[in-house]
Amino acid sequence: MRQEISFNLNGNPVSVRSGGERPLLWVLRSDFGLTGAKFGCGEGDCGACTVVVDGEPVRSCQTSLSEVAGKKVLTIEGLASNGDLHPLQKAFVRHYALQCGFCTPGMIMNAYGLLLRNPSPTRQQIVDAMEDNLCRCSSYDRIVEAIESAAREMRGEA
Repeated sequence: MRQEISFNLNGNPVSVRSGGERPLLWVLRSDFGLTGAKFGCGEGDCGACTVVVDGEPVRSCQTSLSEVAGKKVLTIEGLASNGDLHPLQKAFVRHYALQCGFCTPGMIMNAYGLLLRNPSPTRQQIVDAMEDNLCRCSSYDRIVEAIESAAREMRGEA
């Protein structure tokens, strides 16, 4: 059954008339043209579709549209501010933490959620938090280094 579902998307109020059980990933990609979140496994295991909902990283392929009603959804497209890349985005480039780029938006959004909860994570806390985001290119060491670097910059230490 179609219903009107409203939420905040990258700082803007939006509404969608759709079935409430429709996966958020497809709403973002098809209805709003936001293709940063990727369809990887479709099971919530790879992390390629990660977005942040009310400050928490979620797998958008496993999150229904009705679950985000009235909430704030942030995608990789909304992370930059006034044309300036977010410190995480800059750090991923600076540390060559991306190769093919397929997993990168999900990695960055998961890291963003981590740094919201813990602005000063240890290396092990970063590794643990990122464990469920998969990278087939195996850039894991550079990804961890990029997150450490971004955390320092976000704390004003860079």
